[in-house]
Amino acid sequence: MCALLHNLLTESAKRHPEQIAVRFKDEKISYRDLDLSSDQLSALLIRKGVRTGDQVGVYIDKSIHAIIAIFSILKAGASYVPLDPLAPVDRHLLILNDCSLQYLISSSKKINRIQKILQQNNPLNHIFLPDINRHECKAPLPEDTFIFKEALRRPEENGGKTRVDPVEPGHLAYILYTSGSTGQPKGVMISHKASLSFVDWVCESFRLDHNHVISSVAPYHFDLSILDIFASIKAGATICIVPQGLSLFPKSLADFIEKNRITTWYSVPSLLTQLILYGNLEERDLSSLRQILFAGEVFPAKYLKKLMELIPHAEYYNLFGPTETNVCTCYHVTSPPLSDDLSIPIGKPCTGHDIFIVDEAGNLVTDDRIGELYVSGPNLMEGYWNDAQKTEKVLTKNPFSNRGERCCITGDLVNLNKDGHLAYHGRKDNMIKSRGYRIELGEIETIMSSHPEIKEVGVVGIPDEKIGNRIKAVIVLEDDGMISEQDLKLFCSKKLPGYMLPGEITFVRSMPRTSTGKIDRKKL
Repeated sequence: MCALLHNLLTESAKRHPEQIAVRFKDEKISYRDLDLSSDQLSALLIRKGVRTGDQVGVYIDKSIHAIIAIFSILKAGASYVPLDPLAPVDRHLLILNDCSLQYLISSSKKINRIQKILQQNNPLNHIFLPDINRHECKAPLPEDTFIFKEALRRPEENGGKTRVDPVEPGHLAYILYTSGSTGQPKGVMISHKASLSFVDWVCESFRLDHNHVISSVAPYHFDLSILDIFASIKAGATICIVPQGLSLFPKSLADFIEKNRITTWYSVPSLLTQLILYGNLEERDLSSLRQILFAGEVFPAKYLKKLMELIPHAEYYNLFGPTETNVCTCYHVTSPPLSDDLSIPIGKPCTGHDIFIVDEAGNLVTDDRIGELYVSGPNLMEGYWNDAQKTEKVLTKNPFSNRGERCCITGDLVNLNKDGHLAYHGRKDNMIKSRGYRIELGEIETIMSSHPEIKEVGVVGIPDEKIGNRIKAVIVLEDDGMISEQDLKLFCSKKLPGYMLPGEITFVRSMPRTSTGKIDRKKL
């Protein structure tokens, strides 16, 4: 059994060297070549100073190049930190500085954005652009900072062993930054052993093998991408990358699924909803689809029912879990929902996991009452990067066991239904899901409040069956404030990724209040 994520690629390259590992548009790469290319880039990273335990940023659009970069970082003994290619520079700088990233793998397409990053305070020392030779680059870039394609060497040219310190299963494999209530993104640290536990469960539960073609929809900073990449590689399957932006065009996305003969689809429900509504699925040959997995938000029963009617031969699974636990529960949907107002259960714990439902007094709930979900098991994060205080609030010694294992306090509200499955009832805190992204509304409030013309701001999620939640901001301006809705959205776009931008902004004279003086968010 592989003990490290990058060993999955090495082993599959031995078993299926000519199998297509990744397909992207008209490009493809075999397992042998993916293994070789990531070896080359890994050796370059090591020569430039990357050591076991370091962090390396990945700032690349979805592509074969990005998959090579991820495996090269792991092979160098480091953990990868994916940056959202669509996020503003300010957010990139927050992550770069929080994680003290000295190394970044990017591409020639990002040179203009990188130049903006370099104009600000940041810790970057080496930026790798392995898709272009120096003489092909027209931009004036400092030679001591940028490393180009010509620096890559074949493994036999590296002169023997390139890394001294061994990589252990407990070492970090990646850090995924999620929304944080203070305005500072949180870095969720996941080890090799935690991620491999999840990957092993996926391959066994969904019977993945080298005959599968698995969609890769999620961006690499989103935890759904872990299944796309590593479960596919373990199985020797083909990763079929959905081009960035194609998700905005349901008919084109449906064409993509049909043309590429996708066998396993994994995405947020809102994307599937768009396919149902606008993808003309009834006109497609989707006989290759064996299983449809969804996670990240609630799937409205009426749309799931319609999808199961349109693609009746596929198996359907609802996967659930915050980034801190990856997937911790799963529900196999065996028949279409009987009613449109039914809630799809989130199922039972994944192999090796224990779940506990806890009331406000900290006692176990043993009946069907709603309580907060606690999770223990092998998939748990190591903690939040550079934030021991927040880690202690979420990761604790399991209070319901004497074995001493850790437990994650998720903030999710659940109960057990009459069939013994978990049902989801939303979040305990000020967090929502929109388009599959977990969003701290407090982070949006913090950013908007920083505008000098804003006196007060309240941000709420408005339930929307197509995307999970719409984001609404209610603003009280300073007495002399004159900012327009358009200008405020432009201000936010420089500090927040697109999926966190309020779709609706309302200006009011004063905020509604509760009896305790807090903003009355229900009235908002």
